[in-house]
Amino acid sequence: MAGVTTPRPRVVLTRRLPATVEAAFARDFDCVPNAADAPMDAAALRRALADCDVLVPTVTDRLDAAVLAGGPHRCRLLANVGAGTDHVDLAAAHRAGLVVTNTPGVLTDDTADVALALVLMTMRRLGEGERLVRAGAWPGWAPTHHLGRALGGATLGIVGFGRIGQALARRALACGMRVQACGRTPGRVRTAIAADATLGAVHACDTLDALLATSDVVSLHAPSTRETRGMIDAAALARMRPGAVLVNTARGALVDEDALADALAAGQLGGAGLDVHAEEPRVHPRLAAREDVVLLPHLGSATLETRTAMGMLAHANAVAWRDGAALPAPVG
Repeated sequence: MAGVTTPRPRVVLTRRLPATVEAAFARDFDCVPNAADAPMDAAALRRALADCDVLVPTVTDRLDAAVLAGGPHRCRLLANVGAGTDHVDLAAAHRAGLVVTNTPGVLTDDTADVALALVLMTMRRLGEGERLVRAGAWPGWAPTHHLGRALGGATLGIVGFGRIGQALARRALACGMRVQACGRTPGRVRTAIAADATLGAVHACDTLDALLATSDVVSLHAPSTRETRGMIDAAALARMRPGAVLVNTARGALVDEDALADALAAGQLGGAGLDVHAEEPRVHPRLAAREDVVLLPHLGSATLETRTAMGMLAHANAVAWRDGAALPAPVG
């Protein structure tokens, strides 16, 4: 009927996003940002689900079965900002009639860069050196002072050989490292290697055990699933080479942090570099106390370019849902 204006779908942003992204949501939707820019608790998430058409969550939002079953929901789309969706109970979301999307691909290179940075920092003890200088405790140059280990010739084992694992492999090969990888099946790793000439020097390991036993550095790039949570436990750590280094830029839940602290205290491992943590933002206190552990605050995709690209892909998912078009990045 003439003169009737159709209300625009309401979008709730659970965290502040780059200005370009928020402007796009404000242009195309009735957009409600989270002015406090703090993680929303379960009650706030339930209210948002009841009041919006599209919720734009991030990794800090725990959308578990209890939250998602607290309907009725007005919300029909969860346009997640991030590739991982382990913070969302997908089965519960689908039971509640919610479509879920994510933002894969756009964060590959930045996360691989941080993984390589952690390899460098742990192998060369750069975090320890930086703290030494800042503390005014550096005694000056000496031939045997603060010796680390060379990347060239060292073996990097990559657990999970998707986009980010492959991007790290290319970087490590350029540094002169030997690279091997394992994934859900050896066949998938071999297929990825065969499909890309830049990965031709990568060796496919048939099992995680074989990779752990023969790597100087192990870097984790698997998603957090029922099968992978806690995969690096005391038994897995015991299979690693003496003095080897563990790097994790995937999800904190992959690692038993108590077991990692034990292995480091026993001198079994040479160090660890962690960008993700099991109970973020809490950091395991025994790991935080160790000089041979590098700790970052979940910076894998933290560049303006990538966080903007992630937000714009979430926006594209929301626009496609609004228009009844094919979703750019549906989940499940």
